[in-house]
Amino acid sequence: MNATSNTRNSVQAAAPARKARRVPMPRVWPVTANDVYAILGGNVLLILAMWVRHGNLSELATTAGIFTAVGEITALMGTYLVLIQLILMSRSPWLDQVFGQDRITDAHRWVGFSAIWLLIGHAVFTTVGYAMGVGVSPVDQFFTLIFTYPYVLWSAVSLVIFMVVGFASVRAVRRKASYETWYAIHLYTYLAIALGFLHQLFVGVDFTTDMVARVYWIGLYVVAFGCLVVFRFWQPISVSRRHRLHVANVVDEAPGVSSIYLSGRELDQLPVRAGQWFRLRFLTRDGWYKAHPFSISAAPNGKYLRFTIKDLGDYTDKLQRVKVGTAVFIEGPYGALTGAARTKARVLLVAGGIGITPLRALLEELPASRGNLTLVYRASDPSELVFKREIDELASIRGATVHYLVGRRGSREMPTDPLDPRALRRLVPDIHDRDVYVCGPTGMMTRVLNSLRWLRVADDQVHYERFAF
Repeated sequence: MNATSNTRNSVQAAAPARKARRVPMPRVWPVTANDVYAILGGNVLLILAMWVRHGNLSELATTAGIFTAVGEITALMGTYLVLIQLILMSRSPWLDQVFGQDRITDAHRWVGFSAIWLLIGHAVFTTVGYAMGVGVSPVDQFFTLIFTYPYVLWSAVSLVIFMVVGFASVRAVRRKASYETWYAIHLYTYLAIALGFLHQLFVGVDFTTDMVARVYWIGLYVVAFGCLVVFRFWQPISVSRRHRLHVANVVDEAPGVSSIYLSGRELDQLPVRAGQWFRLRFLTRDGWYKAHPFSISAAPNGKYLRFTIKDLGDYTDKLQRVKVGTAVFIEGPYGALTGAARTKARVLLVAGGIGITPLRALLEELPASRGNLTLVYRASDPSELVFKREIDELASIRGATVHYLVGRRGSREMPTDPLDPRALRRLVPDIHDRDVYVCGPTGMMTRVLNSLRWLRVADDQVHYERFAF
């Protein structure tokens, strides 16, 4: 038993509630995906229109001019994508609401790599175009640009930093690096953007020839950095200062799994929904600079937040031994795996392993009537079933149906996949008339999502978030 479990007098282990206590709901932003796409596309057209307005189409009359023109356009589009990347990095709640964490993560990767390739293209095409224009080799022109043109050396350093960050984001490299190393490398993105901005400000054709374009681009930078400052820094600082969260208890739930209870001031005024997650930064000597995502594992109750963490052999081992009283800095809440996404009266929750944490909270919070809530909980071994007592009590109180699918695939007890399409349809015959929430290991989630597609469950009825990023 964890030594800190003796402190349970400060915050008791969570007991299923007949009705989750209401706390303020997160703000609903009046923005749709189509609004975002229209703004993004409109800015692309405006950027290209300003480039044409500056008379740059005349460059297309020669081969050298074509290369130079392509270099200019790739610079403009690459810079624009970098600013979009800044907004994605801001973790703005309106983006979270509109697109969900999975789509934001995918966009983050796509936009980041695209921006890097466009900026590389800018360097290559511009160098070749200038070289052809004056009749020298691209290598000679490269050194001329670096050492004689103002701020070009800085832009080269900026590009190298972007390339290093991009290399660190390749999945094969990302898997081998620690989270702290990966995070530290990505902080250099801000330096790269600053150096690139100076290059654009003093050399970029839009900045040097057109005051309107200069004001426009500065405005884009202000908006991007404004989102970053407000949502990435000011809001977490404000929330943490107001609620002054600290560790109130640590409770063992299962072998290698512990729940950390956080209490603080005015938690009944913290807007959060079951299914959402926070980034937690435990303010210890070796933990204050590490922030990691964890879902709440009990419905918000205005008294405490509960996070349930599995020991994966890294920082999670230390968190399970965190001392009571440790101050905690929080960022969030984030995530769209909530009741707000529901489109049907009936709901199916599909959990695997520690992925039960957000779904256990949803099981407690979602409106329920007998037969409307079903939980399918997959585990390889009975010891991996977390919250079994709580789940059984909640199911009894709320009239929910629970299916425990325990055993290793391919074993005598479980020779086939219990989450394949036919098995799911046997367990939940009315699956087409339900919203389906899925959370668990990546492999399990992939199989379940494939099964749901095979069963032709509508996409807007399927809700999931991957937390392995």
